[in-house]
Amino acid sequence: MATLDDVRALIDRGGHRCVVSTVRADGSIQSSVVSAGLAEHPLTGGPVLAFTTPATSVKLRFLRARPRATLVFQPDYHWASVEGEVDLVGYDDPFEGVDADGVRRLLRRVFTAAGGTHDDWADYDRAMVEQRRTAVLLRPTRVFAM
Repeated sequence: MATLDDVRALIDRGGHRCVVSTVRADGSIQSSVVSAGLAEHPLTGGPVLAFTTPATSVKLRFLRARPRATLVFQPDYHWASVEGEVDLVGYDDPFEGVDADGVRRLLRRVFTAAGGTHDDWADYDRAMVEQRRTAVLLRPTRVFAM
């Protein structure tokens, strides 16, 4: 079985873009592309794969109903798949132990973990509030890589 070190190596080699798959109510799969990275869970400090999504995204609606996902990174002929349960932490997704300032700081950390940079963090923070962003924190239960 692969480890998160294998995932980190793929991210380092090919970037943060990955496919995230969630489950619709009928059991079918919905997939989209996100930028994700390795981060620490804000309460446990454990490793998570993390990305942010706006309140209007379909994947967020599905994750609220069924909090499991799979992320697949593929920079070249190698790939890594990570599946697990997700925690949602955002302006419309309160999480016990994380206040509004904690959400702001977490969104920044997830953004940078996913390879993002910003010249004006106050502007970034305003955009995150306007978009009602949520951090999606996948707690890995299975990691496969090839």
